[in-house]
Amino acid sequence: MREFASDVAFTPAVKAVQTRKGSRASYSKVERSRGWQTRVTPDLTDFLAGLDMFYLGTANAEGQPYIQYRGGPPGFLRVVNDTTLGFADFGGNRQYITLGNLSENPKAFIFLMDYANSRRVKIWGNATVVEDDPELLAGLSDPTYPGAVERAILFHIEAWDINCPQHIHRRFSQSQIAPVVEQLQAQIRDLQARLDQQTGRSNKQ
Repeated sequence: MREFASDVAFTPAVKAVQTRKGSRASYSKVERSRGWQTRVTPDLTDFLAGLDMFYLGTANAEGQPYIQYRGGPPGFLRVVNDTTLGFADFGGNRQYITLGNLSENPKAFIFLMDYANSRRVKIWGNATVVEDDPELLAGLSDPTYPGAVERAILFHIEAWDINCPQHIHRRFSQSQIAPVVEQLQAQIRDLQARLDQQTGRSNKQ
């Protein structure tokens, strides 16, 4: 039984290193006060709603880790209840490494990045694959998205935490940049039209 939610990551070995490196006292203070979250909060729900990608970490029975990029429509990683997230699993390259790993080791990790706002969320838990629940699949699917849904994956939260924004290089998705580019192009067209009008007048004179 873990004393603190963060013990899922701060194992005795990790705490020993923190002690040697001088950071254990500050993390111990966090444990005794706010600590890490174990349930979905409104802030996490809002954070998930705008994201169209995340990284899913699993490991096989021998502990060999594997990280997989997951993409979909904005908000496709959804809140099922206050301790469970879920997402529709689309067809891919058919390697099935994640599915194989989860069949023998349910421990999983989700790494969420909001590059535009320099925010990241880390979530520890266990994941299960669901292939025979049409109602769940329908609830996690987006009919406007072209990906073919093959199954659902449920992620049962043990702990999650928001990291500091240090060293996160800001990046923007095409959907975030498109409105800005359109506005600039409209301004360029307007300025060009004015320039052409002024040039036409000058030529007539």
